[in-house]
Amino acid sequence: MFEGWDAVVLARAQFAFTMSFHIVFPAFSIGLASYLAVLEALWLWTGREVFINLFNYWLKIFAVAFGMGVVSGIVMSYQFGTNWSVFSDKTGPVIGPLMAYEVLTAFFLEAGFLGVMLFGLERVGHRLHFVATLMVAVGTLISAFWILSANSWMQTPAGYAVNADGQFVAADWLKVIFNPSFPYRLVHMVLAAYLTTALVVGAVGAFHLLRDRHLAGPRVMFSMAMWMATLVAPIQIVAGDQHGLNTLEHQPVKIMAMEGHFESHKHGAPLVLFGLPDQAAGKVKYAVEVPKLGSLILKHSLDAPLAGLDTVPRQDWPPVPITFWSFRIMVGMGFLMMGLGLLSLWARFRGTLYHSRLLHMFALAMAPSGFIAVLAGWVTTETGRQPFTVYGLLRTVDAASPLAAPAVASSLIAFIIVYFAVFSAGVIYLLRLMAAPPHHGERGPGGEAPARAAGITPAAGATARGNA
Repeated sequence: MFEGWDAVVLARAQFAFTMSFHIVFPAFSIGLASYLAVLEALWLWTGREVFINLFNYWLKIFAVAFGMGVVSGIVMSYQFGTNWSVFSDKTGPVIGPLMAYEVLTAFFLEAGFLGVMLFGLERVGHRLHFVATLMVAVGTLISAFWILSANSWMQTPAGYAVNADGQFVAADWLKVIFNPSFPYRLVHMVLAAYLTTALVVGAVGAFHLLRDRHLAGPRVMFSMAMWMATLVAPIQIVAGDQHGLNTLEHQPVKIMAMEGHFESHKHGAPLVLFGLPDQAAGKVKYAVEVPKLGSLILKHSLDAPLAGLDTVPRQDWPPVPITFWSFRIMVGMGFLMMGLGLLSLWARFRGTLYHSRLLHMFALAMAPSGFIAVLAGWVTTETGRQPFTVYGLLRTVDAASPLAAPAVASSLIAFIIVYFAVFSAGVIYLLRLMAAPPHHGERGPGGEAPARAAGITPAAGATARGNA
């Protein structure tokens, strides 16, 4: 199955495989935790039962997705020691503390309040329960902060020194944490998580509206999701553009691969829309180009010169075809999201938001688009950094453990079998939860609105626990 692959390629394939499974769950749970906090806040504010029904509906889904994210993430940590021991040794004094901060702040915060969030609605009071929900949402964002800081340092290392043992050590922790690419990548990833969640929520709402357009719960979730797509998708495109400009400044070779610029352009570079990058030949075959638009986007000038991969030694080239196409998939998904948001805005203006079957079918088809965009963005980021694990400082081939290829291949096969079995079952269960419609009444857990009851008389706990 993996004949001809060496240990380094197999180790990279194993990390890519496990990371591909893992990243979709945090992307979903980050957005969903914030959505749950908004739903509970709206319930406490308005007393409308539809909001607590939606909260309980998505709470079960969040619990499963959160658990799957934790399990898949733990496995990845062990690979630093098994497959990437040299990387761990060289970067441990920098990466180790950043990962520890994530555990000490975000994970402990999430774990401490998750039980209250899941089971404490009628045990701790409605307002204190909302605080717990808010803390879980904040915890997911803090987790994203530290993980992206660590990964961004590998992309744009700063604030480091190299000791006598050849290890990277922190000379300035603020520069390590807030390295040049980190703010852009944090904003880009958090917005991506919110869009991913909004598209799933919108798709579930559309699915139920296609079956019965009068259900209160699907109407509310669909409307909220479409507002998110309408407002956030354009902001994400602008944030992505700023992130690209930052990448051009600090990782120009990645931009060359993303844009398919094998050759330098002294008087304005084209924007290559599509084509077949040929890394061996050093050109994009059958390219569909817009003259000088590449320079306008990246340099804000039609005639601005742009360097190409012909200025970089071939041994430092990333895998251009993968980076080129993953970037286009990500951008394509982004424009489809914006299109969905604009179409929903038009339908809202015409009063057909809950009646347009075309819009609902479009929203349903867009359910996986956020996950596809997140995966494509991650592939673009990581393959564009190659052949380095720490950009410009530590090569991937020098970061791997001294393992034989059969040993890595056997563990990779085991991961493939176990992951597809376990996570397929988990995803099927999530889809079954989403296929069931939320409770569509306006009756609260105890039959009274929280605006009157919160903090005074708790509602009947049995009903709330049943809904949760």
